[in-house]
Amino acid sequence: MSAQYTTNELLAAAVAREIADGDLVFIGVGTTDRAFTLACGVGVVATGLAQSAHAPDASIYWGNLLSPDLSRMPQSWLQDTFTRWPAASQLTETAQKNDMLAFGRFDVSFESAAQVDRYGNLNITRLNHPDGSIKTRLIGCLAQTEHLAFVRKPIIMVDLKQRTFVEEVDYVTSLGHQRHGVPRQSYGLSGPGPQLCITDKAIFDFKGEGGGMRIRSLHPGVKLDEVLELMGFAPEIPATLAETTPPTAAEVKLIRTKIDPNRTLLRV
Repeated sequence: MSAQYTTNELLAAAVAREIADGDLVFIGVGTTDRAFTLACGVGVVATGLAQSAHAPDASIYWGNLLSPDLSRMPQSWLQDTFTRWPAASQLTETAQKNDMLAFGRFDVSFESAAQVDRYGNLNITRLNHPDGSIKTRLIGCLAQTEHLAFVRKPIIMVDLKQRTFVEEVDYVTSLGHQRHGVPRQSYGLSGPGPQLCITDKAIFDFKGEGGGMRIRSLHPGVKLDEVLELMGFAPEIPATLAETTPPTAAEVKLIRTKIDPNRTLLRV
């Protein structure tokens, strides 16, 4: 990526443009390293960028914290420093979060997965052998099923890899826009389904036929063939391919000096 910004900073700036004023953003669970950066770090940094520009009243829910103060970021993400982070409220019951999801209280959420297919179905439950038997058990659904069922703008955050972008997921943890020709509306889900898939090479939307994945933009310096070679299916390609807007110098400075000065959120 450019010497002026990193790939992670590009992703954060792209996500920030999707956050509207007043949005409540759900930050999920990330374990370590890249999974943490994609599931948690990019979303937190993006919300901070949005707050500083066009969305001062956007806020996040992360862990048990509702609207933590993003201008006073913890020095680390140890449990003690995390729970001492000043916030509007600390929710102690998981049921409260589930109720908020079911009643459509969250506007944006971030999803990562071991597999994603052309319709945005996600799998974080298991990988199968060719005969359908279980090869590897994964982390399990957590609340991701509810995210794609009820959240207004779920955003999939994954790196572009052929083993991740598959023709058909081995198991549907979270329903995208259709499965085997049956559209999500047939299941009575109130949310619109995944809206974007943001990767380290390109951004996709789901405005293709039947809610299929379509390339929205290529990141600066990335070629179309490079993207297609990293996918297990062919996305729809618009007549004119846009380039992802890079972060401004002011956004990069804000990330590095205010939002994530210790490089704990965008470290990998």
